Amino acid sequence: MLDWLKINLQYITPKHLLSRLVGKLAAAELGGFTTFLIKLFIKQYNVDMSEALHSDPAHYRSFNAFFTRPLKPEVRTIDPREDVLIQAVDGTVSQFGDIEADSIFQAKGHDYSLTSLLGGKPDLAAPFKDGKFATIYLAPRDYHRIHMPVEGTLTDMVYVPGELFSVNPLTAQNIPGLFARNERVVALFDTPVGKMAMVLVGATIVASIETVWAGTVSPPTGKNVQHWSYEKDTEASVHLAKGDELGRFKLGSTIVVCFEKDMIDFDALAPGQITRLGEPMAFNANQSASANVSVSENESEDKSADLGKHAPTS
Repeated sequence: MLDWLKINLQYITPKHLLSRLVGKLAAAELGGFTTFLIKLFIKQYNVDMSEALHSDPAHYRSFNAFFTRPLKPEVRTIDPREDVLIQAVDGTVSQFGDIEADSIFQAKGHDYSLTSLLGGKPDLAAPFKDGKFATIYLAPRDYHRIHMPVEGTLTDMVYVPGELFSVNPLTAQNIPGLFARNERVVALFDTPVGKMAMVLVGATIVASIETVWAGTVSPPTGKNVQHWSYEKDTEASVHLAKGDELGRFKLGSTIVVCFEKDMIDFDALAPGQITRLGEPMAFNANQSASANVSVSENESEDKSADLGKHAPTS
């Protein structure tokens, strides 16, 4: 009964109004009151402040500064291997796997449209059909910055207006098409593994979504899908290295990352798995295949050499 209430109350709650009011509070610099609220939040959600660059709650002049706090450089290591794609966030794996034509799995009994997720633009969705996806949930206690899983050059950004349902696991299991209904920002990149779509999904009381190249994208909200294209081969192009910051949420939310068909193989992911920025998420399928061929060839050469050493002499 309680779960039913949690889900159905979301349909009638003025989610945008509530989120914008919380956003104003989160941006306010209220001195000791802000510090008190931050300490309360840390206790409520068991936030590990030992990993934060500034562990003292009094350092943060606003809730937003606290939500988007940087980490100490040594607490996250970016996997340096060229064929490895890293986890983009601290969070929890919600779902991952194959995109079935235009359909992405949300939770038991629920799928949603890839094309809808990317703003209803078939040309942007086409490269990802029959590809792969991963959905990662960021809880309120998590680090709220999003980083690049692999190096890439920005080609497009799309703002998609929508609802602001909660994106926690309970809601994902009960609200049809959740991630294609909520407000979101889509960033598309050219990468060594083909096209990559990074979708930053808004949620209830997420005060804003930002990117490093455009600043705050939402709010303000709009009623229409907005699409920006970016130059790829000029000095003004946006190129980000693996591990570079891409954007941030002001409070937790969800990312959905999509890849082209046959371009990546996921590492040993599982629903419910905790992710940490910089750890392996997937492998470049083509580089891994080439490496396997090289290993096989080397093993064959070694075996031939061994046979030669032990061949009978006349």
